[in-house]
Amino acid sequence: MPFYETVFIARQDLTTAQADGLIETFEKVITDQGGTVPKKESWGLQSMAYKIKKNRKGYYALMNIDATGPAIQELERQMHLHEDILRHLVTRVDEFEEGPSAVLRAKESAVLRAKERGDDRGRRGNHDGDRKFSKTDDKPKVEAKADDPKAEDAKAEDAKAENAKAENAKAENAETEDSKAGDAETRDEGDEK
Repeated sequence: MPFYETVFIARQDLTTAQADGLIETFEKVITDQGGTVPKKESWGLQSMAYKIKKNRKGYYALMNIDATGPAIQELERQMHLHEDILRHLVTRVDEFEEGPSAVLRAKESAVLRAKERGDDRGRRGNHDGDRKFSKTDDKPKVEAKADDPKAEDAKAEDAKAENAKAENAKAENAETEDSKAGDAETRDEGDEK
């Protein structure tokens, strides 16, 4: 029997278990038609280059299939009708690729490179002297060590910024009160005429 590779993209709002269930569903379609599926890979949730049916991400999966033409036609028909499948592609190949696919090898090598660099990406915002944002203000507040000479400068800058905000707020309140008083005077003049 000829060899085929199929890759499909499922909707992003599925759970991982549902996405894996789709692989099992399509494997059953092939085995019912007398074919076999020697290799199945779930590539997980990945970003797409462009939106497909209002989805920016999708669950990618690869299946190697050893089946006849009618079995592949039935598989394509089922994929086309299934509402959770965004795209699918079935390609005939001369022989199956041994080991994991290129996508999984790339993921594994990226993880290994990150471990070699010591990059665990789990420590965001836990460093001394790190900038943190307050809930009320978009301006970053600098938290530094107590004996750091820059800490004094940072505190002084924060204090100046707070004072400037308070002065601007007072000036705006004074302007609105003046404009209200002016409006009241013009209304009184109009009533006297």
